[in-house]
Amino acid sequence: MRKKYLDKLVNILQKNNMDAILIAPSEEMEFIMGHNTHLCERFQALVIKKDGTYFYICNLLTVDEVQAVLGPNIKVYGWFDGDIFTDTVKKAFEENGLIGKVIGVNSTERAFLVLQIMEAMDVKFVNGKPLLEEMRMIKNGEELENLRMAARITDESYEELLKYIRPGIKEADIARKMNEIFKEKGADEGFTMVCSGPNSSYPHYNSDQRVIQEKDVIILDWGCKYKNMCADMSRTVFVGDITEEERKVYEIVLASQEAGEKSAVEGAYIPDVDKAAREVIEKSGYGNNFFTRLGHGIGYSVHEAPDIKASNKRHLEKGMVFSIEPGIYLAGKFGMRIENIVAVTENGNEVLNKATKEIQIIKK
Repeated sequence: MRKKYLDKLVNILQKNNMDAILIAPSEEMEFIMGHNTHLCERFQALVIKKDGTYFYICNLLTVDEVQAVLGPNIKVYGWFDGDIFTDTVKKAFEENGLIGKVIGVNSTERAFLVLQIMEAMDVKFVNGKPLLEEMRMIKNGEELENLRMAARITDESYEELLKYIRPGIKEADIARKMNEIFKEKGADEGFTMVCSGPNSSYPHYNSDQRVIQEKDVIILDWGCKYKNMCADMSRTVFVGDITEEERKVYEIVLASQEAGEKSAVEGAYIPDVDKAAREVIEKSGYGNNFFTRLGHGIGYSVHEAPDIKASNKRHLEKGMVFSIEPGIYLAGKFGMRIENIVAVTENGNEVLNKATKEIQIIKK
């Protein structure tokens, strides 16, 4: 168990008048426990109480594994496939004083299991995801340094990718090359997305088989993982040539991205950061084509808190790290996005990505 984060989470539980939090297998479990188990249809969870004590409930097939991780002094409640699992949950909750209490639930616990528990005993489940996000939203010095390194490796991969991209190869080939470069530079595989031609108009395009063609617009969205910390960067490049319309849209997106970066400083109101970037695109007549949030937090996950969007009514704090990634997406035609990662500092902010944002035209 990672004690410094356990202590932080317990303090958050107490401040929010929550009696406990239930964490199913997930990256959230790995973060707090230093171990993750297989998520399946069988109920299992780490339960942390507001007094700092904790226990685990799982099927017998996982008991020995979890006990070895938590040590002999932590109670692990096991249930057999032939049993009704809620009987074991009820026993655990009774022994730990959680009947009639308020318990947060993490992002991966399934609703059908939560509903069965609520039917079997008096307990109130509430959304615990924001509390777990709060626990890791502010990065410490070591985490920030690893984020810098992840960003640096991703930056360095950009020039190599530009030399590799050419008509006739597939989007998947470029994504594969991204991960090869990461490994060569001592990082782990991370997030890769290559959106070419009309596919660039889909912000979260989910395929990779299109063949690169002359005059394509390509959104590259990628980032490695370094010592468990993630990078994420987007650049838009042009194969062969660029049209006047494409140049105009690119310059608007760039101006929007830089306005967002400039405004993302300690104490800034998040809706104002979103507004600073969004107004640039709206005033240029493309407001309806920027329909995503401005950015997302990053750290142990590519997407975590805080979201940079109008509905997130809080102020930026030192140690928050997130993307600034406006885009314009013209359905079926092309899209463009530019993304950097920004860390809030006591002197304003630090932009972690240093790769050029100048227009890149790939000529072979």
